[in-house]
Amino acid sequence: MKDKSQHSGSAIYGLGFIGAAIYFISTSSGFWAGVVGVLKAIVWPAFLVYELMAHLGV
Repeated sequence: MKDKSQHSGSAIYGLGFIGAAIYFISTSSGFWAGVVGVLKAIVWPAFLVYELMAHLGV
């Protein structure tokens, strides 16, 4: 039997990506700023974990 909990992280990341992309694109001032916003939306979890670890002093 396959464990379905392995796919829940993908769904959460997908929803986070969509939300971040909408936010970054809506606040962009031009086309290239929107492209950079999409790139930021792809990697935002890495920045979140980095800042969390820095805050915790790890």
